[in-house]
Amino acid sequence: MVNDLSSALDRLDTLPASVELRKRSYELLSARPGDAVLDVGCGTGLAVAELAERGVRAEGLDPSPDMIGAARTRYPRAEFTLGVAESLPQADGSLHGYRADKVLHAVADPEAAIAEAARVLAPGGRIVVLGQDWEGVAVDSDDPVLTRRLMAVLSEGVPHPTIARSTRNLVLDAGFRDVQVEGRLLVFTGADAMMHLLRRTANDPDGPRWLADQLDRAERDRFFGMAPVLITSGTR
Repeated sequence: MVNDLSSALDRLDTLPASVELRKRSYELLSARPGDAVLDVGCGTGLAVAELAERGVRAEGLDPSPDMIGAARTRYPRAEFTLGVAESLPQADGSLHGYRADKVLHAVADPEAAIAEAARVLAPGGRIVVLGQDWEGVAVDSDDPVLTRRLMAVLSEGVPHPTIARSTRNLVLDAGFRDVQVEGRLLVFTGADAMMHLLRRTANDPDGPRWLADQLDRAERDRFFGMAPVLITSGTR
C-alpha cells in the first residue's frame, strides 16, 4: 500500500503543474539561506530536498514511519521526523517557514494543525498550505451521472474534502496577517497520476466497469481529468 502511494506521489510530483506548484510554494515561503523551514506531511521528502538545494535548513515531518523511512533512504543528508501536524516537536517561534502540501484534508483536527503552525513560527514567519478541493475533482466520461456519483464517493472517503476552501479562514483565525489565496488547476491527460485515486471506485458495484472505460480511454489517449488546488499563505 505504501509503495503504491509512493509511486502515485512520484508520478504526480513529476507533472509540470506539480513542479510549478512546488516552486510557487517555495517563493511564498520567502525563505533565505539558513532559514529554518518545516515541511509537514513531507512524504518521501522531495520538497525538503529541493528546499535544501536553495540553502534552506529544511526538515520534514510525517505521521507514516514508512514514508519517513523512504525519505531518509532517498535523502540521507536531510532531516526527517516522525510526527503529526497537530502536535509539532519544534519549539515556540523557532521556524521561519511552515509548509504543508496535501495534508489538511487528512488530519484529524485541521484547526489544531494551523494553531501549531502559528506556535512554531517566529514573528514575520511564513505559512504556506496547499490543498486540493476534493469535490472539484472531475473526470471526463460518457456516463456523467455515474461519474458524478463515483466522484462523490471519492470525496466522502476523505476526512475533510473541502478544507482547502476553509483554509484562509483557519489561517486568519490563527492570527496570521497578509493572508492570500491563489488557485491552480491540475490537468491530467494520462491516467497514471490519478490511478491510485480512481482505483478506489472499484468498491462500487459500477466501479469496475467505469474504471475499465477510463483505462481504455488512457490507452487511446482520450483520458481527461482535473483537480483544483488552492495555495493559502500568510505572515505570522
